[in-house]
Amino acid sequence: MLKNSKAFSSFSANDLDKAKEFYQSTLGLDVRIGQMDNLELHISGSIPVLIYPKPDHEPATFTVLNFPVESVEATVDHLVEKGVQFEHYDYPGLKTNEKGIFRGDGPVIAWFKDPAGNILSVLEID
Repeated sequence: MLKNSKAFSSFSANDLDKAKEFYQSTLGLDVRIGQMDNLELHISGSIPVLIYPKPDHEPATFTVLNFPVESVEATVDHLVEKGVQFEHYDYPGLKTNEKGIFRGDGPVIAWFKDPAGNILSVLEID
């Protein structure tokens, strides 16, 4: 029944103006105002991602949005220049380097947060 559905992701933010500025100006995405004044992230090759306001928003404790890129290293450097701070982890099986990049079992990946504290990532996929 749902296998042919074009599913999409959505998550909340406590301040849509800050979210719009971050996703549009910092990340360079096409951000539009959608139905009910929600934000829509229009990302090439995908259905728009919906960001909706939630006054009692609590950031997700997991990655809500992944951006496949050709080079995590180059993307991290570019985003750091725009003020993005990358997360650093030091757990068994998950240790990031000084830039916040994980190179281990799985894809090369780096995590960062949006203004609402939601976790995003950039990762290399073969």
